Amino acid sequence: MDKIAVLIPCYNESQTIEKVVTDFKRALPDAVVYVYDNNSTDNTAEIAAAAGAVVRHEYQQGKGNVIRRMFRDIDAQCYLMVDGDDTYPAEFAPEMAAKVLERNVDMVVGDRLSSTYFEENKRPFHNFGNSLVRWSINKLFHNDIKDIMTGYRAFSYQFVKTFPVLSQGFEIETEMTIHASDKNMFMENVVIEYRDRPEGSESKLNTYSDGMKVLLTIAGLFRNYKPMAFFGAISIILMLLGVVFLIPVLVEYANTGLVERFPTLIVCGFVFLTAIISFFSGMILQTIAHKNRQDFEMELQRVAHDVK
Repeated sequence: MDKIAVLIPCYNESQTIEKVVTDFKRALPDAVVYVYDNNSTDNTAEIAAAAGAVVRHEYQQGKGNVIRRMFRDIDAQCYLMVDGDDTYPAEFAPEMAAKVLERNVDMVVGDRLSSTYFEENKRPFHNFGNSLVRWSINKLFHNDIKDIMTGYRAFSYQFVKTFPVLSQGFEIETEMTIHASDKNMFMENVVIEYRDRPEGSESKLNTYSDGMKVLLTIAGLFRNYKPMAFFGAISIILMLLGVVFLIPVLVEYANTGLVERFPTLIVCGFVFLTAIISFFSGMILQTIAHKNRQDFEMELQRVAHDVK
């Protein structure tokens, strides 16, 4: 088992990968640097190997698929994940690794948004999207996480070996954050400097399509992790709609003794039934989610015992 494993998922990063590998080998001399090439069409893999990295390949396209492979393949006391685009300075790596190794932190978040991100990043919709995602998750999951989408993180062995990777693409950071929040994992932030990509290096993140995937991921995980809140909200909305349309029918009946809008009355009845079904669905799924939480704690104990 490695003491520290630096994980670098890469797709066409030949312009920057040598510097990234060299910087992290210098900052963490005892670490093993792994570069996982994700079907690059340039010579990223060759440059990384020449710089001293252990190069492996993941042929399923997508950052989530690469991280799934990394987490399965590598055993380490501390994992440090960073992008291969040279936007995250290596000098913060020792502090982040120390939090995992010395303080038993499960996930250390490299917080760009509290420092230079909004000045360095020249894409306004990226900035807006990061702020929206941060606000949404902190409100829905009652947290105060400073940077949801950062690609600079450190993890414990227990986190890596109990994290079920479901996302295939850039939604993976959102999934990590929500999983850690829901499972009460120990998280800390480290404020880092951020620098934009060097000229000629292009981001693989599509602002609109990937942004929509992230928002859908948040909604799906909120439904899975907090089903009572999700289906309870739907139940309340349906109840309110039913009441709004039912009131005129009841007023008319009180005044005339007749129900002239029978279709409205029937639809209101079905809306109320749907609201009741949604409420009890949330209760049942909340019980299942609680059982899954108990099972996760038992799995966490098993993994913690294995690492000792």
